[in-house]
Amino acid sequence: MSVHELKRPPIADTTEWRVEVPKALEQLRHWAQVSPLQPAFRHKRHGQWFVWRWIDALRDVERLADGLSQQGFTKESRLALSGAFEPNLLLLALASQHIGGELLTLPDNLDPESLHENLWRSRPTHAFVQDRQTRQLWLNEGQSLLNFADLLGPVEPPQHLNRWAQGKPLWSEEGTQWPAGLSVLLEHWLTSGQSLAFPESLDSASRDRREVAPSGLLLSAERLQLLAAEIDLRLAPQGTWRRRLCDWAVFLCPTLVLLDEPSRGLAPIIVQDIFEMKH
Repeated sequence: MSVHELKRPPIADTTEWRVEVPKALEQLRHWAQVSPLQPAFRHKRHGQWFVWRWIDALRDVERLADGLSQQGFTKESRLALSGAFEPNLLLLALASQHIGGELLTLPDNLDPESLHENLWRSRPTHAFVQDRQTRQLWLNEGQSLLNFADLLGPVEPPQHLNRWAQGKPLWSEEGTQWPAGLSVLLEHWLTSGQSLAFPESLDSASRDRREVAPSGLLLSAERLQLLAAEIDLRLAPQGTWRRRLCDWAVFLCPTLVLLDEPSRGLAPIIVQDIFEMKH
């Protein structure tokens, strides 16, 4: 078996992975000013829900930007993110924008050969990878990885959420496998000013989602199909009076919405009360 090394392009080709977040910092500062103590993020960790207020999010972004600068990140730098969407990843994305560097997202399910090609083409100067096994693959490629705690420095831990604040959050159970996902999350979260909630893991997403009872879901087309199938299993069988009641309620008041690609807009699907129905 012979190995032929490809000639590295003189300029990184980042179009496929680039994340555009215009006015993100301006919007973050707006919500930190008008709603400083309202929840910005909610994330389940080790079986408990934690909350970041808008003012906390802004302060963390500023601290992370300082940490990135100390790691040599500049306007000419390129940060690659890989992993599940959750507060740490989004805050780090905003910190890179605070400095003005380029932001990329790469899937966290690439095999070694595909990862090598993606890194060879995108050529990130800095990277943040969450999954332990995925981190090792990146390290094998000679990529130096950032440590979130080191970048953030000593700060107060997020607050344990004993009860939900007024208002239902948006919900995400996606990651960088969804190419447009980070742009979608940042756009809807920062435009609406709603809290954005995340599950502890993909395996617990269904249970955690029911605990949150979100007002809207931020989903890729693939995840939307999986959730639609899950919802269908929770509804009464087709042809029964209970199913006809469910279908009629969905038609009258579709309050739980699934958001796919930005160009597709809102797709009403089902109300929360029906979502909780069992056979």
